Amino acid sequence: MKGSAGEMQGTTFYIKNMVCNRCIMAVEHVLAQLHLTPLHVELGKAVVQEEPSSEVLARLRAELETLGFELLDDRRMQLIEQVRTAVVELVHYRNNDLRVNLSDYLTERLHHEYSALSKLFSEVTGTTIEKYFIAQKIERVKELLVYDELSLGEIADLLNYSSTAHLSAQFKSVTGMTPSRFKQEKRNLRRPLDAV
Repeated sequence: MKGSAGEMQGTTFYIKNMVCNRCIMAVEHVLAQLHLTPLHVELGKAVVQEEPSSEVLARLRAELETLGFELLDDRRMQLIEQVRTAVVELVHYRNNDLRVNLSDYLTERLHHEYSALSKLFSEVTGTTIEKYFIAQKIERVKELLVYDELSLGEIADLLNYSSTAHLSAQFKSVTGMTPSRFKQEKRNLRRPLDAV
C-alpha cells in the first residue's frame, strides 16, 4: 500500500464503500484516532504520512469495518473500487460531466484501457460497468424525484438523457415502476449508494 511513483509520498489505502463527503469525514476521524496524519482523503482512497505498523493497520481495518468500510489489499479489488468511486462521483457530484463518454472518462481517470477495466469489473462483480452506471443514474433520479424540485424533463436534461421518454423507459426497466408512480409512493424506495 506504499504510495507509488506519481502519487504523493506516504502510505495509500484503498477503502471500499466510501460514497459521500460524510464518509470522507468518518475516515479522517478514524485516521486521527489512530494518530495517522492524512495527507489526502477522497472517495475510495486515503493517503497518510506514516507507514503504519501491522498493529495499527489491524486496528485501522477493524475501525473501518465497524463503520461499514473495507480496507482493500488486493490490487484487482482496489481497481474495481476506483471504478465504482469514479462512477459515483460522476453521477452524484458532477452533473455537467455526464455529457462525457463513460469509457473515455474512466480511461482518463484511472489510466487503464477501458476494455481491461470492463473485463475485470464484469469478472469480479458479475455486472457490467454500463449496468452499474445506469443503476447509479437511476438512484440519482430517485433522489431528485424525492426532492421534488425539478421536473422530469429537467432531471432528464441534468443527467444527460436524450429525452424524458428515454429516462422513463430506463427507470421502469430498472425499478419496475414509472417515475410518476415512484413519486406517488409515500415510502422511500431509495437504496444506499454502496448497496447499488
